[in-house]
Amino acid sequence: MTKCLETILYIAITVVVCNFSGTEGARAKYVTCGSVLKLLNVAYNMRLHSHDVKYGTGSGQQSVTATEIQEDVNSHWVIKLKTGRTCERGSPVSCGDIIRLQHVTTKKNLHSHHFSSPLSGNQEVSAYGDDQGEGDSGDHWEVICSGDYWNRDSSVKLKHVDTNMYLAVSGRTFGRPINGQMEVMAMSQPRGEVEWKAAEGIYLHANDVKDHSYAHTEL
Repeated sequence: MTKCLETILYIAITVVVCNFSGTEGARAKYVTCGSVLKLLNVAYNMRLHSHDVKYGTGSGQQSVTATEIQEDVNSHWVIKLKTGRTCERGSPVSCGDIIRLQHVTTKKNLHSHHFSSPLSGNQEVSAYGDDQGEGDSGDHWEVICSGDYWNRDSSVKLKHVDTNMYLAVSGRTFGRPINGQMEVMAMSQPRGEVEWKAAEGIYLHANDVKDHSYAHTEL
């Protein structure tokens, strides 16, 4: 993989628009390991987001929210397998896989635990881990989808492994310093708020990694 591609993947500052059809469209069908993407909550049309702002209650860890702004660089996440496992970059994520979502800007992992969320009182979702992106089992999420693989055009659920709760958006809105962003939390009932779709991103595929090319949509 070229140095240029590494920069795009982990800083994600280049905006490119491409349309895919035929063979390229088929290769871009699945969400894959090592890809950088934004996750869109289907019910609220908001993107999963984080930033170096700590919760004032609960765990005090880095906050995770949802934003309506499409272009925000703080909404990029890298897909990895669970702690201690590696995968071939570009390999499709299977339904039932246990993954981590690492926040590109801060290197923290999407995390949950038995703290109350600040606005709705559901289960808190935070971003957690050291400077190398290593956290604990609270960073593990099971991909719940139909079929064999996570299809980019289909919605999925992300089930927290430690607590059996689903990643969701509550619909409640924060004030300062993250004014207008919605609360992200985890809930026990798999209702509409727990449905997510892959949105903008850079999607690696096995053959693309070998020839240093990749599929991407507008970031």
